[in-house]
Amino acid sequence: MVVIRLSRGGANGSPFYNLVVADKRVRRDGSFIERVGFYKPGAVEGEEGLRIQLDRVTYWLEKGAKASPTVQRLVAQTKAAAPVAA
Repeated sequence: MVVIRLSRGGANGSPFYNLVVADKRVRRDGSFIERVGFYKPGAVEGEEGLRIQLDRVTYWLEKGAKASPTVQRLVAQTKAAAPVAA
């Protein structure tokens, strides 16, 4: 099964997460199919802390991928913050 989950990077005490599409059987920080965004929880003022390619996430979800609960929360947060097209 294909999942959309966080893959951890960064130094001790300053985590950085990539949102990746991966096979469920592969370890958390192992190989992945596609990188669809990033999340930096310790981002300071003026620094971008979250970026998600919503079109690619939607594509993978339509193909049957399952998103982790944290990824679902981050996607909902991104959709709420997205400006409404006129």
